[in-house]
Amino acid sequence: MSHTAHIRSHRKPRRSASKIAMRAGVAGGVLGTLAVTGASASSASAAEPVTQTLELPTLTADLAAQVAQSADATQQAAANYQLQAERDAAAAKAAKQAKADLAEAKKKAEAEAEAEKQKAAEAARKAAAERASRAAARTTLTASVSAASSSGAGAGASASVSTGGSTATGSVAAVISFVKAQVGKAYVSGATGPSAYDCSGLVQTAFKQVGVSLPRVSQDQSTAGTQVSLSNLQPGDILYWGGAGSAYHVAVYVGDGMFVGAQNPSTGVVERPLSYDPPSGAVRVL
Repeated sequence: MSHTAHIRSHRKPRRSASKIAMRAGVAGGVLGTLAVTGASASSASAAEPVTQTLELPTLTADLAAQVAQSADATQQAAANYQLQAERDAAAAKAAKQAKADLAEAKKKAEAEAEAEKQKAAEAARKAAAERASRAAARTTLTASVSAASSSGAGAGASASVSTGGSTATGSVAAVISFVKAQVGKAYVSGATGPSAYDCSGLVQTAFKQVGVSLPRVSQDQSTAGTQVSLSNLQPGDILYWGGAGSAYHVAVYVGDGMFVGAQNPSTGVVERPLSYDPPSGAVRVL
């Protein structure tokens, strides 16, 4: 036996034809699969659309200014809305206050109208009472004069005064004698004698001597009797200056175109002709 008969060969054992064929088939299948996959990939790549990348604009200084301006505009609009709301609220409040003021003014006007109505009614009652009082005074005067004439007594019954063209007697003479006796005395506002008078105080006191009660002030004395024309004056008539019911001065006509009155603080009680200060009108109570 040869010595080399038991030495193993270093060659690899030959593979069987069947194994080789099987491996070749597997490799071919793999290569085929890869080929199909590659073709599919290529086909897919060819069919897929190209995606375009868009770049966002960069926030520049102009764009930032526009954004800030828009924010300011929004804030201003909000402020305007708030201001308008405040104005609307103020207008509503003012309208409500005006309505309340109108109601108050209407109420006040109604109260004043009622007060004026009551005042007018009171004035009418007072005027009626004064007329009744004057009528009663004239009645009393007539009765007094008649009694004095019949008895031959009294201050006016025995008095007589010459008035130029005629002689005043009775109560008229007494009034004229009294006012002439006061000439030269002082004028003092509000005085009724015996040492000083104002114009209506002298007239009131003179007629009081014969029992005739006259109102205290010139305005009332100018309506105390019957209105007479200045062209038809008689001694004892009361002269007045100003309107009837609103006279500011009075005196006594003493006849012969003369009157006696308490004129002012400078002259006191004086006797003057009618031409010195022509009167506005006259009333007769005797």
